[in-house]
Amino acid sequence: MNILDRYIARTVLLYTLMVAAVLITLASLFTFIGQQDDIGVGSYDVGNAFLYTALSLPQQMFESLPIAALIGAILGLGNLARDSELTVMRAAGISVARLGVSAALAGVVMLAAMWVLGEYVAPPADQYARQLKIFSKFAEYNAAGNSSSWVRDGDRFINIQQQTADNMFGGVYIFDFTPARKLASVGRADTAVHEGGGTWRFGNFAETRFTGDATAVERAANRDIEVDISPDFLGLAVVTPASLPVRALYNYVGHLKANSLESGPYEIALWSRIARTVAIVLVCILAVPFAFGPLRSSGAGARTVAGILTGVLFFLVNRTLESSGQVYGLSPLVAAWAPTALLAAVTAFAVWRVR
Repeated sequence: MNILDRYIARTVLLYTLMVAAVLITLASLFTFIGQQDDIGVGSYDVGNAFLYTALSLPQQMFESLPIAALIGAILGLGNLARDSELTVMRAAGISVARLGVSAALAGVVMLAAMWVLGEYVAPPADQYARQLKIFSKFAEYNAAGNSSSWVRDGDRFINIQQQTADNMFGGVYIFDFTPARKLASVGRADTAVHEGGGTWRFGNFAETRFTGDATAVERAANRDIEVDISPDFLGLAVVTPASLPVRALYNYVGHLKANSLESGPYEIALWSRIARTVAIVLVCILAVPFAFGPLRSSGAGARTVAGILTGVLFFLVNRTLESSGQVYGLSPLVAAWAPTALLAAVTAFAVWRVR
């Protein structure tokens, strides 16, 4: 990396940081305004609303960084073009492709920052924000709105109604099947607490066993059952895929496939998260044609609008394929990587046009 590479990368990063600050400020404002209807419900007050908004910042930053990178790169390189700095660089024999590599270096730095945000900062903060809000508003957390979540462990199916703490769940139903796929028993417990290892303690447990043409009912204040599922996996069942890190998504997809369960939404979320992270390098390169193309003599406003429209289009195509990919039977790889592949093709064509 030479002085020129550092100069261009620093310019792109500086403008991206300014754009990201504006976007995050607006997003935080809308998030806080959206909490007004919930303030006063249970113990959820203004302080909780501020804390919820602050904890939501990493996830908002993760989602908005690609658009911020595109707009910031367009503004940064556009200012260099306006001051004829890019013209001098071209006159010195530096190609457009080489300038794209310099801009890509800034994208690599943002890719690393985005990876750290998406893996280690945003998911735990977002999960804690959700728990803070719901545990403050209600005495218990409904696992999936008005519905519930299902987890499979071999021939056993577990239905989770509520989550009241990290290692405690409520309203749990247990369905045991025989290898011939016949229902062997149905159990219900008010609470399920992880005791360590594979042992779960089910409180106020009642079970109905089906034996031939008869049934047998058993009740117990507490029943310890070996279930080869950790609290983390049960917690994943009540969290949206978009808020999970890559490592958790990968492990959960493997768990679903091992139990012959539908893994499509989680596979799409997994590959989409990786594809969006890679795309941040491409959007930095895409800004270079804006600086040399027809927008070279345009003002910052025109370049900003062009960047916003391009970023929003990419965002809409990405989210549309993520939402509809499973409906239309698309491969998770196609649904996740198609927008990024299209962006790569557009970037390559735009750079070729202005070479």
